Amino acid sequence: MANLVISLMLWLCLISYAYIAIHAAPEWPRGRSTRFYDFKIQTMTVNKLCNSKQIVTVNNMFPGPVAYAQEGDRLIVKVTNESPYNATIHWHGVRQILSCWFDGPSYITQCPIQAGQSFTYEFTMVRQKGTFFWHAHVSWLRATVYGALVVYPKPGVPYPFKYPYEEHIVILGEYWLQDIVQLERQVLASGGGPPPASAYTINGHPGPNYNCSANDVYKIDVAPGKTYLLRLINAGLNMENFFAIANHKLTIVEADAEYTEPFTTDRVMLGPGQTMNVLVTADQTIGKYSMAMGPYMSAQNVPFQNISAIAYFQYVGALPNSLSLPARLPSFNDNLAVKTVMDGLRGLNTSNVPKEIDTNLFLTIGMNVNKCRSKTPQQNCQGLNNGTMAASMNNISFIKPTVSVLEAYYKGIEGYFTDNFPGAPFRFYDFVNGAPNNAPNDTNSMNGTRVKVLEYGTRVQLILQDTGTVTTENHPIHLHGYSFYVVGYGAGNYNPQTASLNLVDPPYMNTIGVPVGGWAAIRFVADNPGVWFMHCHFDIHQSWGLGTVFIVKNGKGHLETLPHPPADLPRC
Repeated sequence: MANLVISLMLWLCLISYAYIAIHAAPEWPRGRSTRFYDFKIQTMTVNKLCNSKQIVTVNNMFPGPVAYAQEGDRLIVKVTNESPYNATIHWHGVRQILSCWFDGPSYITQCPIQAGQSFTYEFTMVRQKGTFFWHAHVSWLRATVYGALVVYPKPGVPYPFKYPYEEHIVILGEYWLQDIVQLERQVLASGGGPPPASAYTINGHPGPNYNCSANDVYKIDVAPGKTYLLRLINAGLNMENFFAIANHKLTIVEADAEYTEPFTTDRVMLGPGQTMNVLVTADQTIGKYSMAMGPYMSAQNVPFQNISAIAYFQYVGALPNSLSLPARLPSFNDNLAVKTVMDGLRGLNTSNVPKEIDTNLFLTIGMNVNKCRSKTPQQNCQGLNNGTMAASMNNISFIKPTVSVLEAYYKGIEGYFTDNFPGAPFRFYDFVNGAPNNAPNDTNSMNGTRVKVLEYGTRVQLILQDTGTVTTENHPIHLHGYSFYVVGYGAGNYNPQTASLNLVDPPYMNTIGVPVGGWAAIRFVADNPGVWFMHCHFDIHQSWGLGTVFIVKNGKGHLETLPHPPADLPRC
């Protein structure tokens, strides 16, 4: 009898423990349903611009396969590297709640997946929906390794705008005839800048303005009177781009996978890393209309590709061989056209804009020219004034370590980074006009793997200030692990006494184009523990060091603590 009582008590204890475990413990974001994808990174031969060459792709597709999900879904993507190069995949714009290990930037959250190896990414779309994209995040493989990630609202939840007749993904890209891995090595070894892209592409197609490309054109067939949703993605490497459709208006309804108040314009500008959903109504005479992608180059004396990529917005019933009506794009340096669109962006769901700030950071961003230290300067010092080009935040050029920052931080391995990234420049001066260190004076930057540590829950304001040390320029700055409210931006040097901030309905973004010769103010709450890269989305600037890392410490309890690393995390 005693044994029976003891057994019954043990059984009741187990039942109680199970009940507590099921009902009391907070749950990890597991997802409503699970979507499985199998990505194989491979080389394939393509014929473009009168040339045949091998490029690196996913599943022998260029652009790569589209990943689809719904808000709340869990994605499991096995990535097998069958290419000869190191590789990773970054899920751009996905906030990676409690899944920092799967964010993807090489040497920041993981070591690269080496040739012949695989790694499985697992993450949940927690309170996120819209147009995202994935891309390689090691060397310059992003030039061809990219594709869309489309996340729909939960079942029964409508769009906050008229439901479109059809949706189409439109990915803007850049294409090089050179081998992209060799090109990166050559450019970095030279100390100078990169050559312009051989062509711009729309969904991988250059269009008829380029040699041997009259039939290498993307086309959307449209029905008169219908409204279409275009999911625009700029996957380009080193250029920002205007986009327009001849004789048609674009109504922006989403930017960086967050709804906006509808805003109608003739053209939009997307920097690398930015996405935008636009509604287009086929309300013109039946015909063939050009969709054009052209350059926005705000820097001085930088060569760029000036030939537009063309696709077709073609009405059903239009003669196949009819001439396409040309789209009007702004001039390559039309800063006002960029500002006009940014002025029109207003967030739709903005109840969580931080009104109070705990940490205020001021970051200068821009170019540097370091002194030549090579014994073969003609080969290695081809930057301005016979120096080597660099880029920096607060005059520190970020150097990636040889193991990932996340692994070093999580395991307490010393020697790979320091936590002394400055929260403000070492000195304040007229940043935009360059004095007192404009070229050819001292434009050197310091090298280092410096990070900024934030306590969990910190309300952060970041002032991003463009500098004219070498040239002012619009920089697309991307923050991993977070979206942020763009509460202000303006021309010239940021002045807290005169700066106008919008705390009512700012857009909620993950990549902000810091205005040429100006500043942007962003706010976010550091409530996602992990190691998060912030960098310019021009790959050449990232290679030159224009970036830093935020380490967000664990909070309290299960749902504010970064979990253990996955068993198959790649080794360096």
